[in-house]
Amino acid sequence: MTEFTEIVPADRRDWSAPWPQYTPLDVTPEELLPEALGREVPFWAEGAATPDAVPDWAQRQAAALVPYQLDARGWPLHPAGRTGRTGRNLGKWGENAAADPIVIAGTGTDRRILLITRSDIGVEAIPGGMVDPGETAPAALVRELREETGVDLSDHRPVILGTALVDDWRQSDHAWVASTSALYVLPATVTATAADDALDATWYPADSMAALESAIAAAGRALYAAHRPLITRALAHLDQQ
Repeated sequence: MTEFTEIVPADRRDWSAPWPQYTPLDVTPEELLPEALGREVPFWAEGAATPDAVPDWAQRQAAALVPYQLDARGWPLHPAGRTGRTGRNLGKWGENAAADPIVIAGTGTDRRILLITRSDIGVEAIPGGMVDPGETAPAALVRELREETGVDLSDHRPVILGTALVDDWRQSDHAWVASTSALYVLPATVTATAADDALDATWYPADSMAALESAIAAAGRALYAAHRPLITRALAHLDQQ
């Protein structure tokens, strides 16, 4: 679940709560402003400058990982409520589907988890990313892992842990991220080499969440807060085995 407590009061978060003075911050980057989109659409984004230019909301809602509604204007509303932000800093309006492969090797105190250092915000994170148009989540899990770490687990069958909203730093009231997370379990660590959007790829101790966060802090880094719930769920699944 997303956390907007520092931006939006809890009693105003729900879309049904009246808030006529609500003035969210526009987080649209320059390359996604209407004038810029009229000249050139980035390869990772759709060309609709506003949600009313999107023609297939019914299909998008039907395929959504997390259900959402449209407002009176036909604009998509973040399923978790107001975010304090408007505009778009993601590829698509509405839900942006992602895939997050959680790779854990070993058992007990020897258990390790594979994380990358994200190039955009410089924190340790799961080596995942957006599902490409026409791509399935299972295919995206394998592709993102291979692209960012060089690890190919196409012959492994993961445990699908579920789908959930991700508290992504780019989200807004009208564009957000929902992820399919999957757990890959290996007997031992394998060679991982950072590439694509990753600055580094590291195997961290993961016998517990506390041990993981301590190891990341000792390395002078920080864990991507949005991925903490996904990793916690993966470790809990293993602890129940």
